[in-house]
Parts: sequence; structure tokens; C-alpha cells
Amino acid sequence: MTKPHDPALLPAREQARRIREGELCAAELLGACMARLDRHNSALNAVVTLNPAAEAEAAAIDAALAAGADPGALAGLVVGIKDVTETAGLRTTYGSPLFADHVPERDALVVRRLREAGAVILGKTNTPEFAAGGNTWNEVFGVTRNPWDPALSAGGSTGGGAVALATGMVSLAQGTDLGGSLRIPASFCGVAGLRPTPGLVPTVPAAYLWDDLQATGLMGREPGDIALGLRAIAGPDPASPVCAPEPAWDAAEVDLAGCRWAYAGDIAGIGIDPGVEASCRDALESLRAAGTGPNGIVGIDEIELDLSYARDAFLALRGHWFVSHFEGDLERIDAFGPNVSANLRSGLSLTPAQIGAAENTRRGVREALLSLFERYDALLTPCMAIPPFPVEQNYPETVGGRPMETYVDWIAPTFLLSLPGLPVASVPAGLDPAGLPVGLQVVTPPGGEARALAVAATIARTRPLGLPPLVTDG
Repeated sequence: MTKPHDPALLPAREQARRIREGELCAAELLGACMARLDRHNSALNAVVTLNPAAEAEAAAIDAALAAGADPGALAGLVVGIKDVTETAGLRTTYGSPLFADHVPERDALVVRRLREAGAVILGKTNTPEFAAGGNTWNEVFGVTRNPWDPALSAGGSTGGGAVALATGMVSLAQGTDLGGSLRIPASFCGVAGLRPTPGLVPTVPAAYLWDDLQATGLMGREPGDIALGLRAIAGPDPASPVCAPEPAWDAAEVDLAGCRWAYAGDIAGIGIDPGVEASCRDALESLRAAGTGPNGIVGIDEIELDLSYARDAFLALRGHWFVSHFEGDLERIDAFGPNVSANLRSGLSLTPAQIGAAENTRRGVREALLSLFERYDALLTPCMAIPPFPVEQNYPETVGGRPMETYVDWIAPTFLLSLPGLPVASVPAGLDPAGLPVGLQVVTPPGGEARALAVAATIARTRPLGLPPLVTDG
């Protein structure tokens, strides 16, 4: 049984407080996280490249604190960087054999900001090739396994980060989210994730500089941990033309008293696994029971919301996104793995009229949600329609007995909510009958990152999940 004082398993906020107040040193926290890595990583394959300078980085934080300096809001926290995000001097493979030995010369902006805030970089976490896929595997490092059942998928594409979090290898996990890559693995692995407004954390360097579909963000064991990290990495940068106003972080902005939330079930029209649906409905009942009283939410209404009409629009924009990113490498399209090459071929087949229609459909989705938010403060909906599936599968071929047309159809509940450019959190809602985590998405109005995380924190308090059995047993 894991002892409750193990610093590696504390919330990141508590780790940061203890380091700042001298109750814990950065080197001790790094050592505890490394012990977790030594115990679990060989079986789960979450961290694929270690940072050889991590111990020196932790020692520098301790030295700065001892000298009375302020190393930053994240001083001493241990962070995993997704292996599609550039790290200076540290191998970044993008999960692709074509870049198996690639070592960038500079940090991505998000990594630089994490370092400036005092974070210690543990290493790189596993991802599908170029983050293309909802199951984390690639030909460089192999598959990443779910900490709740190693025979199952951890989700993707930030699957390595989610597993590292769930097992105490890191305090926070950095990642990206195009169609659900921060939310899918958060749901499958029982942690929290947030897809912020695209541009809130600028994604630079990037081949597709005007990208407003993908977002850079974080996962944490608790929603409040994400809020701590996000404040340190958010804000515009001259290198990026895509930016978003920084949300109001004042406590008054996230007061949930008197709020009304909407719950929609199958927004994608693909069906929902009965166990997943039951867990989400149990969470609603728990929230309703806990929300009564003068300081609670007013209520949760169940509504119908069908966004399935936007499926083809997302697939078109995803194809356009891939062509924009890989325009300089189209001559070697066959050298990429099946997911990347399929997206490139899809994008190359598009006409300008199809792209224009997709953008207009995207506008319609945003307008529909903004209309919804005139009546409700947040929208709740299942993150995944299915529980984790066998890790050997690239993707589940059916959902609720219905065959999937493409390898991403099963993640429609997340990718449809990528279209409107609104903040979307994922938070555990409980366990299904098989003992596997189930996540709820929380969507909020523009600039509502703080509100999304506050709602997620309320759900987390109401439906505490605990740690995977292999962590508590080990």
C-alpha cells in the first residue's frame, strides 16, 4: 500500500507549497518521481527519453530557494514533455522513425515557460507518430499501457503523459490537443486534462503558424493543479499570430453559487457504452445531491445536443491541418505511418469549397454553443463513448455495435468539441462496472478556462477516484 506521505503522489499544488516552505526539496521530489518511474515505467512505457540534466535542474531550484530567490510559481515541480514538443538538447522523435535521433536546438515556447517558472523536466512522454491517433503507440518506442489495466489502451495522443501522472512519475504533464489528445488519455487513465482556447499557450515553433485548431495545454492529477500550471505558461508571444485573451483568474470569476449546468449524452450520435453512461449518470446524481443549498449550483438539466452534423467538417479541417504542417514533406508521404499518411491523403483530396464549408460548419457549432451558454454556465458531456480497449488495437472498430468509418470516428465526442475553440476540461466521473475510469467533459464560454477547472474540481471532490490499483499495491 502506498504511504500517504509519498511526495510523488501529492497534488502538484501541495508539492509546490511544501517546496516553497522548505518542507520538501526539489531533489527529494525528483527522487520520489524517479522511484515511481523505476517501479512502473518498464511495464507501462510512459516516459521514453529521460532528461540527463534533471538532477542538476532540481539542485539549482534548491540552491535558489536557499539563497532567498524566487525560482518561479512551479519551483521544483516535475514535468513530462510530450514527445512532439521540442526540447533543446533532448531527443524529440515525434514518435516517428524518420526522427528517431532528432535533437532540437531550442525549446518550444511552452517548455521555455515551464523552465522559467521553475519546473524540472523529467523527460519526454510517449505519443503516436506526430500525435495522430487516440491510442499511444509508435514504431520507435512501442505501446503505452493503461495503469488501471496494462492490457488496455491509455488513450492518446498524450497517453504517456497521462500514465506518468497517474503513477506519480510527474507532477504535471504537458501535451497538445487537436481532436481530444489531452482529454482522451485523461479519461482513460483517471486524471484531469484541459484543452484551453487555442493560442492561450502559443504553439511555437510550428510549421503551421496560423493554426487555430490545435491547443497546447496540461494534464494534472487534480483540476487545481492544471490551473496552477496554466497560469505560468499562458500569454501571447510575438512569434505567434494566434493568441487568446488570458482568462480572469480571480476567485470571484469562478464562484459557482447559483450556476446552472446542462448535461448532454450522445452529442456525436455514435452511441454510448452502457457502463460509461451509467457512471456519468451516477455522477450527475451525486452532483445534484451535493449541490443543494445556498452555496451550491441551482441545478443540472438534461438536454438534447446533436453535433454529429459537424463530423465531416472536423475531418476536412484535420486533413487541411496535416497538409499545412507537412507541406514540406509531401514527397515522402509513404514514409509516414498509416495514421499520418491517411490524414495527408485525405487533406490532399480536399477542394477549396469543402474547406470553406467546413469552416462555416465550425462557425455554426460555435454559435450553437454560445446560444446554449445564454441559459447555462457550463455543458457536461461524456468524454469517451467507450471504455479503454485492448492496447494492441490501433482503434476500436465498433462503438455500441456500429462500425466506425475512420480511425478517429470513435473520438467524435471530443473532436466535435475542438471545433468551436472553447475551453474544454476532462475530469474523472467515476469507475465503470469493470473498474475503469470514465471522464466527463466540461465546456464553458469563451475565456472560461478558470470556470471549466472550477466545475471540474467540484466534480472531482464529489466523485473522488483514487489511484490505480498497481500504484496503491506497489
